[in-house]
Amino acid sequence: MSERMTAFSTTRRGGVSTGNYASLNVNAYCGDTPEHIAENRRLLCQTLGLAAISHLVMPHQVHGTEVRQINGDFFSLTDADRQAFLEGVDAVMTNQREVCIGVSTADCIPVLLYDAEQHCACAIHAGWRGTQSRIVERAVSAMTEAYGCRPENLLAVIGPGISVDNFEVGQEVYDAFYQEGFPMEEIAVMRKKWHINLPLCNRIQLQAMGVPSCQIQDAGICTFANADDFFSARRLGIQSGRVLTGIVLH
Repeated sequence: MSERMTAFSTTRRGGVSTGNYASLNVNAYCGDTPEHIAENRRLLCQTLGLAAISHLVMPHQVHGTEVRQINGDFFSLTDADRQAFLEGVDAVMTNQREVCIGVSTADCIPVLLYDAEQHCACAIHAGWRGTQSRIVERAVSAMTEAYGCRPENLLAVIGPGISVDNFEVGQEVYDAFYQEGFPMEEIAVMRKKWHINLPLCNRIQLQAMGVPSCQIQDAGICTFANADDFFSARRLGIQSGRVLTGIVLH
């Protein structure tokens, strides 16, 4: 947190949801009770000091590479139109103040970008498909085009997600990264099966786009290994809550 922005990842604590959604789940697409989601969103907005629930902006992610810009006009749309605008989107960016943009994860990798010079931000959902499709690179390009950002000015945070130790994959996933040209000797380890280092994959993309290594912070938190504190689909199943990693400009 600073005077100019607040960046965060939620934990499993502080909300009203129960079971595998316990307790602070704000994601509406994972099977939780609507009343619990609404109350959790209210509690989060209260904590963040947001004036309205509509200022908590979360896309409906589909493991794609679509990046959408949230501008002032977004908030004059109807609820249905706002929802439609965020459908099939895996990264959102904004320069609007006192608005939270965030992405939901439960082992996938969340990435936040912030440009202090242009005072804009982006929240990115990078599961293995999005990572392999280079969504982080697309997001950096989108910020450059929309706001005139220079990659060397960006600050990046790689949030809680599954670690290389716990991300075991099949040959087809290894092959997908290989065919996309990733440095497999750096990102993949063979144990009984292949393991892929998703946080490193996203760091490599950020650096390739010109973000200095010293401006990339990795939370270093494995959701699978810390499923008591962070939602993990591999530990809890798909019918469980999601971590929200977000950023608010002040």
